[in-house]
Amino acid sequence: MSSAKLGSAPEDVSRRDANYHPTVWGDFFLTHSSNFLENNHSILEKHEELKQEVRNLLVVETSDLPSKIQLTDKIIRLGVGYHFEMEIKAQLEKLQDHQLHLNFDLLTTSVWFRLLRGHGFSISSDVFKRFKNTKGEFETEDARTLWCLYEATHLRVDGEDILEEAIQFSRKKLEALLPELSFPLNECVRDALHIPYHRNVQRLAARQYIPQYDAELTKIESLSLFAKIDFNMLQALHQSELREASRWWKEFDFPSKLPYARDRIAEGYYWMMGAHFEPKFSLSRKFLNRIIGITSLIDDTYDVYGTLEEVTLFTEAVERWDIEAVKDIPKYMQVIYTGMLGIFEDFKDNLINARGKDYCIDYAIEVFKEIVRSYQREAEYFHTGYVPSYDEYMENSIISGGYKMFIILMLIGRAEFELKETLDWASTIPEMVKASSLIARYIDDLQTYKAEEERGETVSAVRCYMREYGVSEEEACKKMREMIEIEWKRLNKTTLEADEISSSVVIPSLNFTRVLEVMYDKGDGYSDSQGVTKDRIATLLRHAIEI
Repeated sequence: MSSAKLGSAPEDVSRRDANYHPTVWGDFFLTHSSNFLENNHSILEKHEELKQEVRNLLVVETSDLPSKIQLTDKIIRLGVGYHFEMEIKAQLEKLQDHQLHLNFDLLTTSVWFRLLRGHGFSISSDVFKRFKNTKGEFETEDARTLWCLYEATHLRVDGEDILEEAIQFSRKKLEALLPELSFPLNECVRDALHIPYHRNVQRLAARQYIPQYDAELTKIESLSLFAKIDFNMLQALHQSELREASRWWKEFDFPSKLPYARDRIAEGYYWMMGAHFEPKFSLSRKFLNRIIGITSLIDDTYDVYGTLEEVTLFTEAVERWDIEAVKDIPKYMQVIYTGMLGIFEDFKDNLINARGKDYCIDYAIEVFKEIVRSYQREAEYFHTGYVPSYDEYMENSIISGGYKMFIILMLIGRAEFELKETLDWASTIPEMVKASSLIARYIDDLQTYKAEEERGETVSAVRCYMREYGVSEEEACKKMREMIEIEWKRLNKTTLEADEISSSVVIPSLNFTRVLEVMYDKGDGYSDSQGVTKDRIATLLRHAIEI
């Protein structure tokens, strides 16, 4: 690593290098635009016309409840449900009557159950009992029904044996049937077996489903066209946000000033867009994208490049939160520190004070300081050789994983409610936030611990568990995967028990967990974004849907 590029970093210090690959995008997103809306007022008029048609379909009274359930589900899966939040809520409130399901078949019951549970309605899993035979087994060979049942099982909570049986039954049947299925059902099933809808990034799931729905013989033309136009319109907004973020990243020249760190501004935007994609959260996405960018640089500095003395100085400077502190840290770190303060000044001026909630900046700064403290502890583990207990490691990693910080900053960014009481509650790491953070940590460690060991690190959830419980590496990894399922059930349960305060945390907790599931499903898709992550970003942010 060239010390010339890193200012005053001492040349005689032995430093690690994670050998992160350069950005796969270069300057592409600095200028890229689909031009979908350029000089095209007719498309805006068509979009509004189709939106009204879909709204009318959704609210019209009908005795055909299975069709209304399917329509509501398709609107949501196609990614346009955000236009009809009040109408969908009203429909689901009508559909929550526990006696309705007695007239439904297994397919409709499965969709009904997933829809209602997915929106916080506490529907009993006992509704599936009547679909078992005298031997206590499910009976169906219909692939579409099995697909819907399989998707519904991922809303299960602890102790729901019938859904545990249903997931095993439906998965086994679907895996056997998959080679015989044709498009689009085969892709629907393949996608679900890979990442179930409930655990998928909702924007990515919509992009997958739009062509699948378009190929269905029973599709509603107006809904299909509306979904395509809406996707492209929203993509144009997302592209403009990423262009702005890319310019900011380039102005600071982080990649050349900090060549040891990951150059991942597009991947960070994909992360934040996955957490909240709607137009009304544009400003929140812009700031969170910068925050994940600067946090990633700090993480790499503590993990890979900085000495213990250097990172300790940086931690002390963060605690001071004062531009004068920049003089007390190594020169190569100064661009990170000034960039960090600049983000929060913008955050304060444009997102917080403008909304009359100036107290939020204190929460934002404190949660950022907290994550830096957790990075400091992890640096001390490495540089001193200290090995924490499993519980000690997990307690710190809940913070260092970043999800508490991102959830709180997203709550501030969304600003849809009276925040202070909610922020106080979320800051205590309640069950909902803890479950999301633990899932993130288990998934992250399973995919990264071997790469981290190659650069000298010995502390991870896997290794701490092996050491403390005297089990093999294989057994520890199996335990981590079991814990992911346990925490998903706990996260599902907390969403069903949400009250007025905690309900605002449901979507951030779920969506950030979904992003982790997708980002790490084939390895560390953030650090190594050359494969499937690049393809997914291109799908969502580069290629428009043909109309």
